[in-house]
Amino acid sequence: MNHAPTVDEFWAACRAAHPELPDVTPEAWAFGSTREHADSLLALVAAGIKTGTASSLWDYEHTGDPLPYVGLMNVILDGDGIPRALIETTSVEIMPFDQVPEEHAYAEGEGDRTLEAWREIHERFWTHYSDNPRGYEPDMPVVCERFRLIHVDREWAAAHPPE
Repeated sequence: MNHAPTVDEFWAACRAAHPELPDVTPEAWAFGSTREHADSLLALVAAGIKTGTASSLWDYEHTGDPLPYVGLMNVILDGDGIPRALIETTSVEIMPFDQVPEEHAYAEGEGDRTLEAWREIHERFWTHYSDNPRGYEPDMPVVCERFRLIHVDREWAAAHPPE
């Protein structure tokens, strides 16, 4: 593809590479809160480093968005809104922020991958970017999701190695 693919075009490429995928195009979204953040997190996904994510349950409740579930597929966009990866959710657990385990922090792949860094990064994120008015609380319910990478735009990944 010489032009930036649409989500439907990307999905068609995914299905060509993985014929077992369903017909229906999955939801597309970007990680993070800014263009740069989306690209840096996507680079971690593309490199196989980031295999987990966390969301505020309060944000889901506030927006009315459905919770992720095992088997859910999502197209991941870069910071410019261009589809670059396809992931599938492999586990979902809801737990208090202060009980998220070290293993999950490591799976998210951010910073030095420690629980301390994970807590600092996510407290800052939910304090500034939450969709709900409650923002961050130390015992807030967190949706911890693990996923596997099914397909990635290899050219984009090669041009955007993790920092």
